[in-house]
Amino acid sequence: QVQLVESGGGLVQPGGSLRLSCAVSGFTLEYYAIGWFCRAPGKGREGVSFISSADGSTEYADSVKGRFTISRDIAKNTVYLQMNNLKPEDTAVYYCAQAPTAVQLPTSPTSWGQGTQVTVSS
Repeated sequence: QVQLVESGGGLVQPGGSLRLSCAVSGFTLEYYAIGWFCRAPGKGREGVSFISSADGSTEYADSVKGRFTISRDIAKNTVYLQMNNLKPEDTAVYYCAQAPTAVQLPTSPTSWGQGTQVTVSS
């Protein structure tokens, strides 16, 4: 059974940091790409960062480049999103999702986690 479980969200002040985790089971990270998405209040879901299955190559939305870093630990079946220099506009529910390839992540992920809330506020 495929499962993705996010954790690590919370309330942080502007300029602060959080590290989100996406613990997966039922499949291996060597064969599936993982993406982080966010849904801010009143907005649609947006792609934040992706990591490919084969070589671990990464992609970032322009709004988070230089501030967020995606990584994975294959042995722990976990993907991370290190979020630095957080801004109020980063406030959203963050989800991780899987797809066979990174190309498929933006339009057709196959499984989703339940999400974790990130709130950036003073």
